[in-house]
Amino acid sequence: MKFRYVYITAIILGALFAPLLPWYYLALLVVVFLSILFFACINLSWNFFIPITCKAFTDEKMVALSFDDGPAMYTENILDTLKQNEVPATFFCIGKNITGKERTLARINDEGHIIGNHTYSHALWFDMGSAAKMMADMKDMNTLVKKTIGRKPLLFRPPYGVINPNLAAAIKGRKYTPIGWNIRSFDTRIKDKQKLLSRITGQLKPGSIILLHDSMEITAAILPELIKQIKSNGYKIVRLDKMLNINAYA
Repeated sequence: MKFRYVYITAIILGALFAPLLPWYYLALLVVVFLSILFFACINLSWNFFIPITCKAFTDEKMVALSFDDGPAMYTENILDTLKQNEVPATFFCIGKNITGKERTLARINDEGHIIGNHTYSHALWFDMGSAAKMMADMKDMNTLVKKTIGRKPLLFRPPYGVINPNLAAAIKGRKYTPIGWNIRSFDTRIKDKQKLLSRITGQLKPGSIILLHDSMEITAAILPELIKQIKSNGYKIVRLDKMLNINAYA
């Protein structure tokens, strides 16, 4: 892994040059090393700690829609739109959100969409936990999905789009396929519908994975027009597992 190579290189350079360099040069090297780690944690496409699929490598004009953080307030509205337009999607769900919304989760599955693991807790400090604690959290999510639809998700999306060595170990330990994105809509921040649409459609490329949230009203509101514009640009909207040729469930 890139992390291992960088870590070993940093140790070797430190051992070789520590006796020769002034302390402030060493401090600068430490800052550079920590900066690399920080940006690697928040940029999934670097594949720094573990390989993460952020797009499909294809020349065919197809893209995949993905929704994070459900089942949520607008999941049913989004499912209505997807059904009306005969469009598949992937829902990376949070385990704690399933309780009381089991029927919504079942509907996602029944209507041909994929359910992925987005952890049980999606806690603010999730990334500060040990690999064992993360694995237990991820297992709790899968247990709820299995109880509801009889299937265990294999696809995993890191909370907040953050990865680190412990989470990488947990993903490998649970044998998940980690999934990122190459089009981040920022639908949790952008309030202008046209700006949001333009941001997404302006980045379309063959094999794109689009990140959206079924917890956001604006996402449900723009989805019909987004689907229309994606299709008018000559793209097919396909299911993530089909586009990537991977298994969605164990």
